[in-house]
Amino acid sequence: MSVLDNWEKWKDFLGDRLNQAQSLGVNQETLTGFAKKIGDYLSENVDPKTDQERVLSDLWHVADEQEQMTIARLMMKLVTSDAKVMASK
Repeated sequence: MSVLDNWEKWKDFLGDRLNQAQSLGVNQETLTGFAKKIGDYLSENVDPKTDQERVLSDLWHVADEQEQMTIARLMMKLVTSDAKVMASK
């Protein structure tokens, strides 16, 4: 099963990659740029598998570039927040 087949696994995967990049000293601006590129790639090449991914895909398609950067930052914030919640359990 691919990480793209399950929303929670996808968020965990993104959170792990984000933590790795941050531990290597990658700054927020660079991370946001990476997140935007991932969003562009997924939007063009991957059919959403879950309802959550469909909503995210639909939002991505109607957003302009600045709004897509905001979505990318929000996804980073979401996976970081989820990681903190899981660590505190």
